[in-house]
Amino acid sequence: MPIHDWTQTFAGLYHDFHVAWIGELRTALNDLLPESYYALAEQKMGPFGPDVLTLQANDADEDVDELDGGFASGGTALALAPPKVRYAFQADELDYLDKQRVVAIRHGSDDRLIAIIELVSPGNKSNRRAIDAFVDKATECLDEGIHLLIVDLFPPTPRDPDGLHPLIWGGAEPTWSATVDEPLLLASYVAGSPRRSFVEPTAVGREPIDMPLFLTPETYIDVPLAVTYEEAFRGMPKKWKKVLDAGGAVA
Repeated sequence: MPIHDWTQTFAGLYHDFHVAWIGELRTALNDLLPESYYALAEQKMGPFGPDVLTLQANDADEDVDELDGGFASGGTALALAPPKVRYAFQADELDYLDKQRVVAIRHGSDDRLIAIIELVSPGNKSNRRAIDAFVDKATECLDEGIHLLIVDLFPPTPRDPDGLHPLIWGGAEPTWSATVDEPLLLASYVAGSPRRSFVEPTAVGREPIDMPLFLTPETYIDVPLAVTYEEAFRGMPKKWKKVLDAGGAVA
């Protein structure tokens, strides 16, 4: 199913879809994740909305999970099968060390937070304070070893004219920027040193590709964005499905 133009709707409608998509992602991840990992829908984490969190059970044996560069019960080795995205970046080591924060982000359970999927909402980019808080929280997560997958189906604003990726990635080296033809962003970030990112630009009318969600700096699973998007959209009221499928604005 192609991505719809969510700028043509009211905030409450996207929020309803947002919640449904999170539920579909959670269900899909719990089918795909290796046995010692699990996913939960999180209600609030700072400026992030209801994220999908991937955690590792605190009694898991981290040293025996890896086998032949991947996971015995699932997962893909980065060295053997790089993610199928168009852009990949690796941060300069010194630049990464200079930017490290000391603020710790901890989950309320006893189990270790491994990764976050964040579906960007209009509110995350509604003003300078909101977007700065979002970017700060994203970089703090990476500094604390928490991998990220960010899905932004909203075009850039005056506060992120090149999209969210350059703000999160930072650094002096040029990196991907949003374009008129491809203003939307799918981006996976690998915490650790060196920091890596895998970026796929997209647009309204295109089907989102499956994106990597990293469990370690060298292993990941593919998140079925297209399938879960379609399932979440299937449950929307018929009236609004017709409006969005037609590409028209809500009256």
